[in-house]
Amino acid sequence: MTTPDEKLRTPSNLQLRVLASIAMIGVATVALVLGGVVFWLFAVVVALLMMSEWSTLHGADVRTRRLAQFSLSVPLALMAPASLLLVVHDFFTLGLLVGAAFFVVIVTRKPQLALGILYCGLPVFALMVIRRQHDGYEGIIFTLWALSLVWACDIGAYFTGRTLGGPKLAPVISPNKTWSGLIGGVTLASLVAALLHFQYGLPLRLTLATPALAVLAQGGDLYESWLKRRAGVKDSGHILPGHGGILDRLDGLVPVAPVAAFLVLLPHLYR
Repeated sequence: MTTPDEKLRTPSNLQLRVLASIAMIGVATVALVLGGVVFWLFAVVVALLMMSEWSTLHGADVRTRRLAQFSLSVPLALMAPASLLLVVHDFFTLGLLVGAAFFVVIVTRKPQLALGILYCGLPVFALMVIRRQHDGYEGIIFTLWALSLVWACDIGAYFTGRTLGGPKLAPVISPNKTWSGLIGGVTLASLVAALLHFQYGLPLRLTLATPALAVLAQGGDLYESWLKRRAGVKDSGHILPGHGGILDRLDGLVPVAPVAAFLVLLPHLYR
């Protein structure tokens, strides 16, 4: 019996998926390289779209969804570059992000929406912190590493799983994910990190941590699959051709970005 997902895995749909992936990676890379206000605005828009999809997955009505987005927008505003804020206060911004989560749960009585504030806000905060490192080249390389390992893991898992198949990784949560896909994703992510290390000077600690972060990215993917299964939907949204929603593409980045930021900042913590 053909499943709905198999019906969508046609050559034309695959081509659309590939083209959309190239476009998304291209836009994100341009924003990353430009940095500053451009990268911040790009991240803010993505975070607010994520919050909208998260709210929908948890059954929030339009009014409650807008309230959650407005609450998230306050700490997002303080993640702006120093050119707009004059002085950046990361700890205050992180506290405000937690405060926004408390505000949402008190007003809406929906703990899931409070979790969504952190789920959508922490990755943006982490990426802003990473991108600011050394105000230039290293910030770009470190951020590109965090993003590309997730992209590579997704691509490697998708094509390896389709090609080799084999035992299912978590059939109850996501029937299409396989152990071969996980291995392929981790392998490709590790190769990308090795390339960044040898060609662009990515620190060895980040290179060696990549396989573990790739596994973490797959865990984030499975978590979002569980959310969709619980909500009874195939995709978190329909904004991306061939891909579904924003959450469908960034679920792996959500757990990876904060850990990546910690690893990037690790040398500074012992100074």
